[in-house]
Amino acid sequence: MNGIYGIGVDIGTTSTKAVVFTEQGFIKTQHAIEYPMHTPEPGAAEQDPDVIFAAVIEVIAGCMRTLGQEGDHVAFVSFSSAMHSVIPVDSEGTPLSPCLTWADNRSKGWCDKLEKEWNGLHIYRRTGTPIHPMNPLTKLIWLRNDHPELFSRASKFISIKEYVFFKLFGQYVSDYSVASATGLLNVETLQWDSEALAMAGIGPNKLSQLVPPTFSLSGLSAEYAAAMGIKRELPFVVGASDGALSNIGLGATAPGVAAITIGTSGAFRILSDKPQLDSKGRTFCYAVTDSKWLVGGPVNNGGIVFRWVKEQLGGLEVQEAERTGKDAYELLTALAATIKPGSEGLLFHPYLAGERAPLWNADARGSYYGLTLRHTRAHMVRAAMEGILYNLKSVLSIVESLCGPASRIKASGGFARSSLWRSMMADILGREVLIPDCIESSCLGAVMIGFNSVGYREDWRIGEGSELHGHVPDAANAAVYQELFGIFQKLSPALVQHYEAIAEYQRK
Repeated sequence: MNGIYGIGVDIGTTSTKAVVFTEQGFIKTQHAIEYPMHTPEPGAAEQDPDVIFAAVIEVIAGCMRTLGQEGDHVAFVSFSSAMHSVIPVDSEGTPLSPCLTWADNRSKGWCDKLEKEWNGLHIYRRTGTPIHPMNPLTKLIWLRNDHPELFSRASKFISIKEYVFFKLFGQYVSDYSVASATGLLNVETLQWDSEALAMAGIGPNKLSQLVPPTFSLSGLSAEYAAAMGIKRELPFVVGASDGALSNIGLGATAPGVAAITIGTSGAFRILSDKPQLDSKGRTFCYAVTDSKWLVGGPVNNGGIVFRWVKEQLGGLEVQEAERTGKDAYELLTALAATIKPGSEGLLFHPYLAGERAPLWNADARGSYYGLTLRHTRAHMVRAAMEGILYNLKSVLSIVESLCGPASRIKASGGFARSSLWRSMMADILGREVLIPDCIESSCLGAVMIGFNSVGYREDWRIGEGSELHGHVPDAANAAVYQELFGIFQKLSPALVQHYEAIAEYQRK
């Protein structure tokens, strides 16, 4: 029982988790709670903010119960959260609607209008947030025009993490990175942007106080302190967004080191010492502090595509898994491994859930290209895996054009358990890929910020850490993938012009 501990809480889209770390970055214990996403109408993706708040309380309480007497060593709680959520609240802080998540696409029509008629690229250059339905700016425009009564009743528009802090401390605060992902923060001045606010139809009084990630509050009510099993005076550090903290937790903070995460969705990210904006608005640029910006691109189609593969193409593997107790995903990966790199010229565009980077097109749709009588189910499985990575390579290419080449990539997410996924990533990206030994990178990043906030560290680093796996590209495989990637990219413009028509037909 040496030293102090920090609790990192990650408020995610599908679950909230709390992880207790030592000063050296080792995990003591963790606790997680899942919750549903509600889709009451086409395009909706909502959650109950009070269910998520209850999950925050319970995951902290669960960790404290496990720690027992060692709970006295907890020095702070620090937060990570998903970006782009919007909750309209009244003057008492009571939600007027469910939480609108990043996946809510009902503002798509207003995105199109913003792009075509209101110079959306100009707003992107001011805020660093691409014009897309994920963007809270577009959600506010949609609420103001399509739900004016609800919009007019709202005293504030806040994110899920802001809601948690308000419930705990009665104050509305937002860290720079979550605020930057709203499309309402000026990426240069780190103040609410007057032009974006005018488009949204709100003033700065409708938004939270802006604070750095090390900002903390203390003085919990006796009720909440007892519910979590912690001291009332324990500091709660506001932290940052899950993307920014994943880079910090992975140790991907130096020039030339990129971070990639593949979970349900995915993202490439590089920390930069200055704002970096794409001339076509294909990447995000979010402030983290007053001297660090997160540059990258999120994709909708990561693990969600492989889940579709399992459900639609993996019936035999699912049956075997049920019979033997093996993992169906591991069986599918083993099937894909029987096929040579490149899937004998079968390409897969993985846009099953629309797409953010690099297309920023909610109407994007998936497709197989190059099918012949030679191709089997195994080819289709491997091609889907390769397609996910081709798409991420497209994002990496854009990010590198802004921030310079990435010599190394640090990766996290569920895919990292698979040797085939890891080696395929190195071959397709043409870079060394390192898998750090801590997969809870966002929670670890939050704890790094927390140790700095409460004065136990002068910077965000706990240590260099270590890697469980390292993969360098196989030259022959990389050459195959580079040739096919060129074809993959040439196909994209030809398909993009037809996405709207097929999506409109599907909506009918």
